[in-house]
Amino acid sequence: MASLNPLSETLGLRRAKHLLRRASFNYTKEQLEVFANLTAISALNILSSSPANKLAEPYDPLPNGSPDGFWLSSTEHPNTFSGQGRKRSYITAWWWYNALNEVSLKHKLSFFLHTCFTVGKDSGVGLSPFFYDHIRLLDFYALGNIKTLAKKITLDNGMLDYLDNTQNNKNNPNENYAREYLELFTILKGEQIGEGNYTNYTELDIQQAAKVFSGFKKKYDRNGDIDSETNLPTGYINVSQHNTDDKTFSSAFNNKVIVGRNDVAGIIEELHEFVDMVFAQPATAKAYCRKLYRYFVKSTWNETIETDIIEPLAQQLINNNFEILPVVVTLLSSEHFYDADDGDATDNTIGAIVKSPLQLLSEVCSMFEVPIPDPTSDPLRFYNNFYQRFIHQTYIKAAGMEMYNPDSVAGYPAYYQEPSFDRIWFSSNTLIGRYKLIESLIIGRNTITPNANIYVQLDTVAFAENKIEASDAADPNNLVLKIADLLFPEAIDESRRDYFKSFLIEDSNDYYWTGAWNQYLNTQSEADKTTVKTRLDALITAMVNAAEFQLM
Repeated sequence: MASLNPLSETLGLRRAKHLLRRASFNYTKEQLEVFANLTAISALNILSSSPANKLAEPYDPLPNGSPDGFWLSSTEHPNTFSGQGRKRSYITAWWWYNALNEVSLKHKLSFFLHTCFTVGKDSGVGLSPFFYDHIRLLDFYALGNIKTLAKKITLDNGMLDYLDNTQNNKNNPNENYAREYLELFTILKGEQIGEGNYTNYTELDIQQAAKVFSGFKKKYDRNGDIDSETNLPTGYINVSQHNTDDKTFSSAFNNKVIVGRNDVAGIIEELHEFVDMVFAQPATAKAYCRKLYRYFVKSTWNETIETDIIEPLAQQLINNNFEILPVVVTLLSSEHFYDADDGDATDNTIGAIVKSPLQLLSEVCSMFEVPIPDPTSDPLRFYNNFYQRFIHQTYIKAAGMEMYNPDSVAGYPAYYQEPSFDRIWFSSNTLIGRYKLIESLIIGRNTITPNANIYVQLDTVAFAENKIEASDAADPNNLVLKIADLLFPEAIDESRRDYFKSFLIEDSNDYYWTGAWNQYLNTQSEADKTTVKTRLDALITAMVNAAEFQLM
């Protein structure tokens, strides 16, 4: 029986690695040591905090000589500034930098909400300020109420543009947003049982929903219409373009009638009544809990998991009026999450997910303390030279994931496409991007596309000196095992240890590495550092690119 009972014992290293990877983009030895000595509930209490962003807002260091700077704080019209595509990428750099530097569920859940309420930053979301407001809206509700977000998102300027609802008028209806709202964002289709009937809703419901959403318009200047709860700019309602007729829904929603209104307050009431109607259906809570399970635990499950895990979580979500955090805490502190509810080694959750390119990048940068340029003191190198040119335009694309820019409104295939799901991240098309990430960081140059300086260099010698006990670092067997303990979900056996050790000693005996390491420690000479660095570079590259590190 799968169990949502909380894990009672201290996590230990194996389970701490599992939780920290799944719940945060900040994955360090120091955090592992803290979490290993905590219970799951205590660890989740830490992860449930909502720290202030380390980086307050994005900065554009271009054009050279006269940078646009903090353009998002400008009172000028959003279309005043050029380079909107570049600026949208800088917004993802700002988001990632905060996610990388804060130990919080907020960022994992914010990205989860992006997979639920998808926009494409370069495929219709509009000018960069509207994308920024959209990301901040997801951040605001990441630890909050998903039903409230489902109401607010309809007046989000980026969403209004992305799915054309700003063009949805009473005399010229546009059903794009209404269709995706039901099919992808909330209740989902269910099995098709007839012409225009998808179990959970019908084509009639899409038409009626579009009438509810009619007259919701994008506010181009971001001034004046500010949401009182989020303090974010919103769209507005053009009453004259709203369909004021009553909206009658199908038997899927018990033939609910939403009375048409003809003023702003009344139209907002229509919206809220519609969202409440959708969220009153048990299928909506189940849809979100299945997505949460796939995002945090594993991509497939059986009827036992559906009955013992998904359905109770869905009921908890309903009982908490769609507050997302209590449900996530229940899931991530459960015996089931830590493989402690059965003895079936073929059905483990630990190591069951292929890392996304975002997760892979974040783990490498945080665990190895990659010296990323400071976005405050050196914004050109952070935003443009390192993030824009290497991460955004090269690595993340080559690895099969564009940040906040999936191919379609359905989102990233790894989160919905059967039967492969997260296995999609790891394919013949993405291998070069994934494997060359660590190589590029170690040599400080982009090896995915020709040899550009990335202004970042990972120091494997410093990692061994600072993160591994001195006696273990000098012993090639212990060094490999200690690094494996940090990097891999599960312990490695003797044959894998010996395989990785070969990158340190090549065809020599163990004492070759011990002698070389101790000589470097004694002399601190560049020549001796180069000797050990060559071997450590090879070892770290092999371990990061190993199958074990691709999993979490």
